[in-house]
Amino acid sequence: MNADREPAWVRHAVWWHVYPLGFTGADTTGADRRPAHRLRQLVDWLDYAVRLGANGLALGPIFASSTHGYDTLDHLRIDPRLGDDADFDDLVAQCHARGLRVLLDGVFNHVGRAHPAFVELLDRGEAAPHADWFVPTGGSGADGRRRYATFEGHDGLVTLAHANPAVADHITDVMVHWLDRGADGWRLDAAYAVPAEFWARVLPRVRRAHPQAYLVGEVIHGDYPDFVRRSGLAAVTQYELWKSVWSALNDTNLFELDWTLRRHNDLLDTFVPLTFVGNHDVTRLASRLREPRHLPHALVVLCTVGGTPSVYYGDEQAFTGVKEERVGGDDAIRPAFPAGEDGLAAEGWPTFRLHQQLIGLRRRHPWLHRAKVRVLHLAGGQLTYETSADGQRLLVALNLAGEPADCPAPGAGHVLGGAADLVRARGGDTVARLAPFGWAVLAPAA
Repeated sequence: MNADREPAWVRHAVWWHVYPLGFTGADTTGADRRPAHRLRQLVDWLDYAVRLGANGLALGPIFASSTHGYDTLDHLRIDPRLGDDADFDDLVAQCHARGLRVLLDGVFNHVGRAHPAFVELLDRGEAAPHADWFVPTGGSGADGRRRYATFEGHDGLVTLAHANPAVADHITDVMVHWLDRGADGWRLDAAYAVPAEFWARVLPRVRRAHPQAYLVGEVIHGDYPDFVRRSGLAAVTQYELWKSVWSALNDTNLFELDWTLRRHNDLLDTFVPLTFVGNHDVTRLASRLREPRHLPHALVVLCTVGGTPSVYYGDEQAFTGVKEERVGGDDAIRPAFPAGEDGLAAEGWPTFRLHQQLIGLRRRHPWLHRAKVRVLHLAGGQLTYETSADGQRLLVALNLAGEPADCPAPGAGHVLGGAADLVRARGGDTVARLAPFGWAVLAPAA
């Protein structure tokens, strides 16, 4: 376990993840870049995040960019559409006053095509002072200019030359700069696209300046533990669990979830993943699930397995939205939040209260951060598992079926969350009798 890379405070962290440009209603097409102090709108929602149970605010991109925030123009300047340094400083201060940590989104694999260093390279060629910050690919475009590597074929996102020590110096300086200003950590966007060796050069320098910084990378697939070991990251995103949760619920295939939970246990031997059932890049959980009554089951898994949980803004209100592979295809999953809570639909509040209940349960059992799962019962649409760490244990029983079900719950003493009747089976073991689509988190008998 790379415990030395994960600050102790992360053991208690539950993030509320916000995409600021969308949340605040900023234009992301590039058509309207007029300055505005939109970060102030986030301050108005911090008490809501605290009531939800979060103790961290994970921000999407907030630095100057051309459109959606991931085409950065200046890593050291707040995007004018969101505000300025004073707005950032106030947001951090307001978060810290409420006990909320602040996680920034670092887009360091690439920059926007309109980044001044790249524009200068196109204008001056190899004579440009930062010509070696980018990676030529050979040949030239229709305009006769030399071609440079881009991120996954997106012409507007130009890859940085990570083998260049000057690029490593720049990224190190950027990360330290914003940590100096009060941020508590970084989510490193598209970390999987950057050589692990680059992070291994940068992150120790960042930690020397800020030993308590949480440094987590976006990694979608591959060998998570190997990347963590080689990069020096504290953690990476757990996309395997995200996919398995909604897929298993949609197909009533809890064997898939069982397999993923075993794999998840193995990950916990090396690091504690950043876990989620929704984020800014994927279709909303409420839209992904074919049966709305399975949404609580997804949240129960998120809040009872090992990991550092993150809740994407609006998911706690059962927002819907489908991601599409087209220009503007992220708009539906990155909407503006209303000016106040009275602008939220009445039908979303039961899901908010469910989040409160489950996050509260997790916060009362901080050992769940590193808990491993052992499946005790798996049959059809029912699953019982034990989640345990540090000599502590809980039982979780799920019923995906539309009729009542009895789930074996050996050693269960009382219900901590959800609803179940605990009865004795003929063999003497305890059984959790669940309602249709029911669930329960159970404490062991004293």
